[in-house]
Amino acid sequence: MRSRSADGVKRHPLHPRTEKVAAAPAGRAMPSEYNCVKLRSDCSRPSLQWYTRAQNKMRRPNLFKNILKCILLVFGLWILYILKLNYTTEECDMKKMHYVDPDRVKRAQRYAQQILQKQCRPKFAKTSMAQLFERRYSTDLLPFVKQTTTMNGAEYKYDPPFGFRKFSSEVQTLLELLPEHDFPEHLRAKKCRRCVVIGSGGILNGLELGHALNQFDVVIRLNSAPVQGYSEHVGNKTTIRMTYPEGAPLSDLEYYSNDLFVAVLFKSVDFIWLQAMIKNETLPFWVRLFFWKQVAEKIPLHPKHFRILNPVIIKETAFDILQYSEPRSRFWGRDKNVPTIGIIAVVLATHLCDEVSVAGFGYDLSHPKTPLHYFDNQCMAAMNFQTMHNVTTETGFLLRLVKEGVLKDLSGGIHCEF
Repeated sequence: MRSRSADGVKRHPLHPRTEKVAAAPAGRAMPSEYNCVKLRSDCSRPSLQWYTRAQNKMRRPNLFKNILKCILLVFGLWILYILKLNYTTEECDMKKMHYVDPDRVKRAQRYAQQILQKQCRPKFAKTSMAQLFERRYSTDLLPFVKQTTTMNGAEYKYDPPFGFRKFSSEVQTLLELLPEHDFPEHLRAKKCRRCVVIGSGGILNGLELGHALNQFDVVIRLNSAPVQGYSEHVGNKTTIRMTYPEGAPLSDLEYYSNDLFVAVLFKSVDFIWLQAMIKNETLPFWVRLFFWKQVAEKIPLHPKHFRILNPVIIKETAFDILQYSEPRSRFWGRDKNVPTIGIIAVVLATHLCDEVSVAGFGYDLSHPKTPLHYFDNQCMAAMNFQTMHNVTTETGFLLRLVKEGVLKDLSGGIHCEF
């Protein structure tokens, strides 16, 4: 029923709304009740969305912890690898070294003297290598790295040790520190040079070849093989000490008679180490962590005595002469395509000298308990644990050179001719 106000305006009386609401499905509250519940929930506790986000965040993996775990795992594997390299399962008793027949000693000394007394044959080693391996051996390779204006040569085609790809600036920095890059003048002046590459083989013990070895024009020694205390068997003359950082002698006494220190660079930190040695600087502690064994802190030589081995010699030795497979990217391990320092030194000697002899070479794996080196207590069996070099292929290579007359084996470890 309508009523009028005092001002004559019709007004409708207020009545409660009686609109019909559809029944809610079973299990659901009425809209009004739902709203009330929602309001009470919003006021009494955090929203469901925030709670879900918090839960997901708590379940999400911690990236930092995972990275730390990976680093620790890699570091642990590296430590195990170093221990494997430095320790073998068996050591030889040097007091019970194999017996050396006195007659064999006389024959070895006589054989070495006969080689020295013969007339030297100019370019014999290069000519013989070229005939044996044809296009796989380059007769015009430079033995050491020189400064050059171009960075597109063979030296920069591969990564170390087969080349200096990605390290051109580091190489140029090193070369700027070296006043000389060639073979010393007093050695180049000789018309016909005889080289002897002295290995570390235990077969040298007892042969007393020291006097004969000192008579060669160029004496190449490898890694940390010592002279002090062993000169009767290995001589005391050193023209070239050829090594990499971990192989360099720790004693200053092993450098005093050296004409040249020839560095073989295998990895990025080797460049840092060599620069520190040339500049007579202390190697940072963090750099030392990247070497698998202790390295020399100082090398008491003037910069003019340092040389960098031409990596193309290693590349040619590995891929062309020994016909190893080229490097492939691998997550772990190596392809056994890196020649030993001894094999590299033999090929280097054919580029430096007219005639080449070797002493202290040969791995007799059929006698695992014979001394591996002339200066420590490692057994021959230790060679079965190394994972970098293909000893079988290298032995066959040296045997071929000796039988073809390219090399003379003074100690008879490869093939005895006396």
